[in-house]
Amino acid sequence: MSIAGCAPATVRLPLPALGDPEGERVPDGLPRVVDAHVHLFPDAVFAALWRWFEANAWPVRYRLRTPEVLDFLLARGVDRIVALHYAHRPGVARAMNAHVADACRREPRVTGLATVYPGEAGAVAILEEAFALGLKGVKLHPHVQGLAPDADPLHEVYEACARRGLPAVVHAGREPRSEAYPVDPHAICSAERTARVLRDHPRLRLCVPHLGADEFEAYARLLERHDNLWLDTTMMLADYFPYLEPRDLVRRRPDRVMYGTDFPNLPYAWDRELRRVVAMGLDDADLARVLGGNARAFFGIEETGSGSAGGGDQRRG
Repeated sequence: MSIAGCAPATVRLPLPALGDPEGERVPDGLPRVVDAHVHLFPDAVFAALWRWFEANAWPVRYRLRTPEVLDFLLARGVDRIVALHYAHRPGVARAMNAHVADACRREPRVTGLATVYPGEAGAVAILEEAFALGLKGVKLHPHVQGLAPDADPLHEVYEACARRGLPAVVHAGREPRSEAYPVDPHAICSAERTARVLRDHPRLRLCVPHLGADEFEAYARLLERHDNLWLDTTMMLADYFPYLEPRDLVRRRPDRVMYGTDFPNLPYAWDRELRRVVAMGLDDADLARVLGGNARAFFGIEETGSGSAGGGDQRRG
């Protein structure tokens, strides 16, 4: 089976806001939902990020600060949140890691990852300090940080995670492409480069967000060859980006795909992608894996309370 949307087709930015209606809560009867891709930043960084998005990507619908982000999703029935952030320059990672660690201490339903600017002085020490604060892996963003996922400075970051058995989330896919980035993402990101990372770091658990957009077929092949590779759905199943249609990839590998949203930096309703995942018609077990079970396994999120995604009580109507 081939996957639609794997032919090169650059998304043209900026894109518009949609103004679509939003649901009040996670629909009744679903497995317990883990949003595996939520962004938390200090207030000043969020403000700068939203200005960048407005000018270069899409209007951000939910301009919420860190406590508001968590309150919004948890109050609407999201069961667990994975909090991601990324250092856009050297020297800022420690403060950003402390910010996310503090949010995790205040709200135990949040699993936070660290960040670091690859190649900055003391990068491994910065990560070790973050792990000591309770952060559970690392997020890197080659588009923003200007380094290919297999560039030399990233290897010590991968090794620091692998030594502790912690995962890495790396935006190694080529899309979205923007002239506002410091590099051309199509020049530094590819499934081939991701394959080198997986080959060089076989103990590393790696998640590539956005289903590896736009090389969906290539990432499907990588999933067949590497048990330590996972993908998340973030923004790819929301029917927002033209030319990108990766649903066949999810249907082929529901055991290795995690639901995620990019909240709060969205141009559409918070539950738009969730509703479309549910509408795909996955069977109960596969839906439970995609909506929560896979993320719990990948990030080591402990089960609490009654029922569990991927477990016995899937609570579908």
